[in-house]
Amino acid sequence: MSLLSGWWDDFFFGLLMVLRIFAVALVLAVALGLLGASAKLSGSRVLRTVAQGYTVVFRGTPELLVLLLFYFGMALTLTWIARLFDPSVQFVDLPPFWAGSIAIGLIVGAYMTETFRGAFLGVDRGQIEAARALSLKPHQVFWYVRIPQMWRLALPNFGNHMLSIMKDTALISIIGLEEILFVAKMANSVLHRPFTLYVIVAIIYLAMTTVITWAVGQLEVRANRHVRGAR
Repeated sequence: MSLLSGWWDDFFFGLLMVLRIFAVALVLAVALGLLGASAKLSGSRVLRTVAQGYTVVFRGTPELLVLLLFYFGMALTLTWIARLFDPSVQFVDLPPFWAGSIAIGLIVGAYMTETFRGAFLGVDRGQIEAARALSLKPHQVFWYVRIPQMWRLALPNFGNHMLSIMKDTALISIIGLEEILFVAKMANSVLHRPFTLYVIVAIIYLAMTTVITWAVGQLEVRANRHVRGAR
């Protein structure tokens, strides 16, 4: 490991950057997934159309292309907005961290929309009708009946989406964010050991995805404990 002497700090901070991106993108993806699923199941044709357009665009476009379009497109948009208030503004750049996190959140949120929609449809209608018979308000039915039931059904695919977010963080190196893959590229320019450095990055990612897989497995066991007990 003397090969990495002087680079350990860079890899450590690169790993922290990956975890930050993962956290922000996950929160955004869950929020968009719930909103998108609710829109697709709503009685509003406009909301259903918007949600359908969102999922079609972000599920049908290559992830790297979405990242690049969002990064450069948002920079142009922010610059245009800034010039409305101050014509002397030359260029407004969107930080790579936020561009990457939001882009990944938008991409995975489209997949979560379909996962949550299917899970909502899988909730037993009898439980919803029973909750309404008890005079629960719509928002109470949603949070106390539908969400817990949906969560159990969505967990397996939700775990896959978490893995996708973690792996997609590697894409952000292309727009200059100093995460672990970017650090490996910089180290390789000095050490000229590409295979070794990229294997180290692969091991780090494998360790993180293994932890996610284990955590989701534990959540599935907990979420299904009452089902096993009923049997």
